[in-house]
Amino acid sequence: FCVLKGNTLIGEKCTIGPSTYLLNAEIGDECEIFYSVIKNSRIESNVRVGPFAHIRDGAHIKSNSAIGDFVEVKKSVIGSNTKALHLAYLGDAEIGERVNIGAGTITCNYDGKTKHKTIIEDEAFIGSNTCLRAPIRVGRGAITGAGSVVLKDVEPGSTVAGVPARPIERKAKEEGGKSE
Repeated sequence: FCVLKGNTLIGEKCTIGPSTYLLNAEIGDECEIFYSVIKNSRIESNVRVGPFAHIRDGAHIKSNSAIGDFVEVKKSVIGSNTKALHLAYLGDAEIGERVNIGAGTITCNYDGKTKHKTIIEDEAFIGSNTCLRAPIRVGRGAITGAGSVVLKDVEPGSTVAGVPARPIERKAKEEGGKSE
């Protein structure tokens, strides 16, 4: 069974699977939600959630995105065509369009006193097991290597990796140009 409570609205042609709990949730058209909890949040059209996702207060998932297994989203905006498919925590974040969030990614938003914001711009690629210590901005098209601990802003189009993450050289493009 599933539970629908409060002012929950469900769009047309949606599939709401068993063991799903929706409280004051707004679900757009053609969404699929399985074995997940969505509270006080908005999900736009053609979004896939679950199984076992937790979409908490203040989350807004934009169209054509996917939030997968054991992903928790709190007080965050997830841009259109963005994917976080496995084992991630995305809290107090603003994530752009066409972003890939690798498995095990965490937005480290709390310093013991204050919650800070993480901003990930369009077309960024966040490698698996990346820790992003807020406040932080990952620029458009930037890449973080798997296992990185990112403590400083990442410039648009750059690649960082390591603990702590540092810029790394990109290989030359097909045209035989110099490394960046």
